[in-house]
Amino acid sequence: MPYEYANDDDIERSTNTWMVAGVALLFLMALVFPFYRWYEPAARADSRELQAASLAAEGESVWTYSCASCHGTSGEGAVGPALNSKQFLQSATDAQVGTLIAVGIPGTQMNAFSLDHGGPLTSEQIKSVVAYIRSWEPNAPDRPDWRDMVGG
Repeated sequence: MPYEYANDDDIERSTNTWMVAGVALLFLMALVFPFYRWYEPAARADSRELQAASLAAEGESVWTYSCASCHGTSGEGAVGPALNSKQFLQSATDAQVGTLIAVGIPGTQMNAFSLDHGGPLTSEQIKSVVAYIRSWEPNAPDRPDWRDMVGG
């Protein structure tokens, strides 16, 4: 003899109520999603700008203690080349600048600054210095002789 299920009207009503609420919530989310798609890219762009500014501020501090003695307080050049020149900033990628800082340039006074290569800086500090150097780009002077800058 097959088992017969008893109908419980309270459970049936509760289940139907929750199903209706779930469907309503699904439609509400479908209506809100276009607004999210409109808002989110701007919020992400703002966050990227804030992160870049924060990283550049940290990089300025690291620059002062680790880089300014050779490249000048604002990258104008001293013993080392002028890194705030339009030519340098347009030709070097962030990855290239980070690698130059991390491993140095053999045969020059530019030593390795990465902890991995015997230097004093963490990878995050190197990333912040790159962000600080990149922050000069909008106002970078035209200096075709940026490699030869000695004494500012």
